[in-house]
Parts: sequence; C-alpha cells; structure tokens
Amino acid sequence: METILIDIVAWAFFHIAISLCMAAIPSSKFEYDNNLYRIREWEKSNQLWSRLFQVKKWKHLIPDGTKIIQKGFEKKSLISNNRDYLFMFLIESRRAELTHWLSILPSVFFFLWNPLWAGWVMVVYALLFNMPIIIAQRYNRNRLERILSSKRKSVVKREEVLN
Repeated sequence: METILIDIVAWAFFHIAISLCMAAIPSSKFEYDNNLYRIREWEKSNQLWSRLFQVKKWKHLIPDGTKIIQKGFEKKSLISNNRDYLFMFLIESRRAELTHWLSILPSVFFFLWNPLWAGWVMVVYALLFNMPIIIAQRYNRNRLERILSSKRKSVVKREEVLN
C-alpha cells in the first residue's frame, strides 16, 4: 500500500514538474520544426490517425492540462481562424507533444522502488497516458499546418492581384 502511495505521489510530481518546466520555456523555442515535430509524409493525409486510431472519436475526452497547472494555451478547441492564433496553436501543440514525450521518461525511475512487474506496469501507464495526447497533437498539428499553408498561399495570391 505504501508503494502505491509513493507511485501516485511520484507520478503527480513528475507530471506537474515537467509541465511547469515546459510552460516556462519561451514560445519562440517551438516556432520551428525539428525531427520530433516534423509531420512525416505518411502522416500528411491523416489516414493513420483517422482510420487506425480514430482520433476524432476520443480526442475531446483528453483533459486540458493548462487547467491543472493554471498556465499555458488552451488547446481544447479552435476559437479563431486568425493566422496569428493558428500559428500560436501550432507552437503550443509542439510544446504539448514534447511535454508528453518527456513525461514518459520518468517511468524508468519506478523500477528503483517497485518490483520488476510493477515497474513495467508504470512504463505501460506512462505510454497509455501520454501516447494518446501525442497522437492528438500530431493529428491537430497536421491539420493546422495545412490551414496555415493555405492562408499563406491566399495572402500571396491577394498580394499578386494587388500588384
């Protein structure tokens, strides 16, 4: 029973500490794609996320961590189609994805005080808790990138017409 309580407190600590650290990083650090955030060619159609994982059916069930830590950018739904807002949403989806990748890593510490089988349960918990959020961020970011790309093209076309 004591070990279960330690596990619960440890997970709460890791989740909150990682989230607060990530929220403190300036948004500018997430403005550009890197290998982690880049949407791969096989993801671009969103077929994998839509068909295999059926993201649309469950992504609304994901709790918004910004309400828990009282910091950050709410990503539950789009509230504007303004280009700056969409770009900020894209940036924050990168921050959220990295936050959840990093939140998987502490699972290895649970082997220190848990029996081997329970350590593996903690690894599975970390994956089951974080992977749906990572998948939802990639699904949404793919859509955001397409919208922003079309907005950029329409701005260019409007400027071409004006000149």
